[in-house]
Amino acid sequence: MPVMPDLAHEIDTFDAEVELRRKGRIDERVFAETRLRRGYYGQRYDNGHRHDGIQIRQLAFPGNPLTKGPSTLWDAPGMQRIKIPFGAMNAAQLEVMAELAEEYSDGIAHVTTRQDFQLHFIHIDDVIALQRRLAAVGITTREACGNSVRNVTACPFSGVCRTESFDVTPYARAIAYYLLGHPGTQDYGRKFKIAFSGCRDEACGLVRIHDIGAIAVMREGKRGFELWVGGGLGSVPYQAKIYHEFVPEEELLPIALAIGRVFARLGEKKNRQTARLKFVVAKLGIEEFRRQVETERAALEYDPRWTSYLQELDQYDESPLRASSTLLQIQPAAPEGFERWLEANTYQQRQPGYRTVAIALPLGDITSDQLRVLADLARQYVRETVRLTVEQNIVLRWVAESDLPAVCEALHAAGLATPGAGSITDIASCPGTDTCKLGISSSRGLSSELGRRLTERSDSLHPAIRKLRIKVSGCFNSCGQHQVADIGFYGVNRNKNGYHVPHFQVVLGGEWTHNAGSYGLAIGAVPSKHIPQALDMILARYLAEKTADESFQLFIKRIGKAECKKMLEPLMDVPLHEIDTNAYTDWADVREFTIGDMGIGECAGEVVTSTEFALTGAERRLFEAQLSLERGQAHLASEGAWDAMLQSARALLDWRGVVHPADPVAAFREHLYDTQLIFDPFTGGHFANHFFRAAERAGRNGTTEAAEHQLGEAQLFIEACFAAYGRHKKPAKAMAV
Repeated sequence: MPVMPDLAHEIDTFDAEVELRRKGRIDERVFAETRLRRGYYGQRYDNGHRHDGIQIRQLAFPGNPLTKGPSTLWDAPGMQRIKIPFGAMNAAQLEVMAELAEEYSDGIAHVTTRQDFQLHFIHIDDVIALQRRLAAVGITTREACGNSVRNVTACPFSGVCRTESFDVTPYARAIAYYLLGHPGTQDYGRKFKIAFSGCRDEACGLVRIHDIGAIAVMREGKRGFELWVGGGLGSVPYQAKIYHEFVPEEELLPIALAIGRVFARLGEKKNRQTARLKFVVAKLGIEEFRRQVETERAALEYDPRWTSYLQELDQYDESPLRASSTLLQIQPAAPEGFERWLEANTYQQRQPGYRTVAIALPLGDITSDQLRVLADLARQYVRETVRLTVEQNIVLRWVAESDLPAVCEALHAAGLATPGAGSITDIASCPGTDTCKLGISSSRGLSSELGRRLTERSDSLHPAIRKLRIKVSGCFNSCGQHQVADIGFYGVNRNKNGYHVPHFQVVLGGEWTHNAGSYGLAIGAVPSKHIPQALDMILARYLAEKTADESFQLFIKRIGKAECKKMLEPLMDVPLHEIDTNAYTDWADVREFTIGDMGIGECAGEVVTSTEFALTGAERRLFEAQLSLERGQAHLASEGAWDAMLQSARALLDWRGVVHPADPVAAFREHLYDTQLIFDPFTGGHFANHFFRAAERAGRNGTTEAAEHQLGEAQLFIEACFAAYGRHKKPAKAMAV
């Protein structure tokens, strides 16, 4: 792949900006946006150490806060995110990634749920050299982070899929490079995500959780796209809306730019929690949003790039390296475990005699040596047709069926032939508390533990269980996509028996297929160390009570949220600290949670402050509201969400000595929001804005979709109240229960 012509100049510019920051001539806040747009993130550490206890290298520049003053994102090694449009890589790129991981990181490259690569523990001193080496093989880190168009994702089976309308690869490539650095995409208040899928019913593209989602469709022999807008997960998920059932291929790029310009013009710029396109679409309504886009489209000056690539679509067609063959021609005999691997980790392409091989990467991690093995296989058996997937795996396309035994054997020798790609044992996870500053609970630790347990009994798993998806996020932001999994978990903190205890909210009933067709809702927080038991309980209940062909989503809907929560309630208790200290630690984490200052009561019962008791009551009220929504009573769900938020606000006001205020909303603003007691850099004081907006619309009966959003916002507000109380609480007003 040739070097993109402007990459060298861009890196030179960034190099100069780094040097100016080092000399103290650029403010850190300004430089933060610059480095984010180059894909360089700050990373989580404790007291100048990595989580594994290794001392980090201090950087010498004026005002380095490791030597004095408060810490900033600049202090220590960070994370470099690397854009891989639609996940496509060649052998040379895999080898460079291996070298960079080995020389600058910890020897591990991480595949993300957006088909990116990430390298952790990267020093700012090494970033420019790293980016130059990536540019030499045609890879950029530009706009991998920041308020920009992020990596464009696409189904990794595009072009070989048996059910696609047509190959979306050239369209994903075109839009990725057309919008990269485009003047019309530089004034966003938040990130912007685009995805492509070749068909409607599968999950490979997940288009309905994106700002723009494009599904390939044919109409009267002409190519086009069913275009969706305004989707997104995050703290409050929104389902995308249909922008148009058929956008002709020649209109794809200008319409995408017009949508981006509407977002830049009307999107929120101050409150980051409401600065995504989904909030613009929700506020305007899809009809008015469509009108705004059409107006922008009409005003665009013609750009030949809109259609020039359409004349060269055949340039993107892949071809096999080796002749077509069938499994009947296999010689010599297949290696041990081959049949299981063949069933679980290969996909029969629409081209006879060829399969796509899926390589499951636990936690999305792959070592430098393993990357080199993949590069060798990509040259030997296929025409370097490699793609990353949104499930944090890698696929080799166009493997001749007669080569499968040899490929399996080579992967097995490299530790890359674990069966179960795309199954329940293949658990997606965000970085969580390992490296993310927003992580609350150890998502990678939990994912690893669940994956290990499930893999140990994978041979005995029922087929209905094997096909389920589990996704884990370290916090509510859904980087692990927990809301669209059959079973999802996201990290929260709870104060129990005077200690901070890691918990995970259990989310059931999301729909991974139909391009992320529906979202699950949280049913309750379970201590982290009890989650494996909770999973076993959920799976056993499903197998015991499901009807013949009943999906997990339909089963959860049929038995209802109340029954699901009742099932898990015995696991929600935390034993006393002196009885089981293990319950107060997280999975695979050497750090201890902060110890609170509450003691143990004398009444043979847990001592709970009145504030905790009231906040728990608010959480219970929220659950009742969720049950109302499940019964189709959207107006009761909205009322319940508001009641739960109000109860939480009153609980904190009472804790601060503001008892029975005439106007609790105004009192909350004065005593908790304006004083920043509710504010926290991780949970964010801006969640209080959900409360203020809910107060404005209180009493209005909304739609089902509006009720879903209000329930999600209420959950976040309650979590923020729990967090604020946990940071500042004093041992007062205790009551025995």
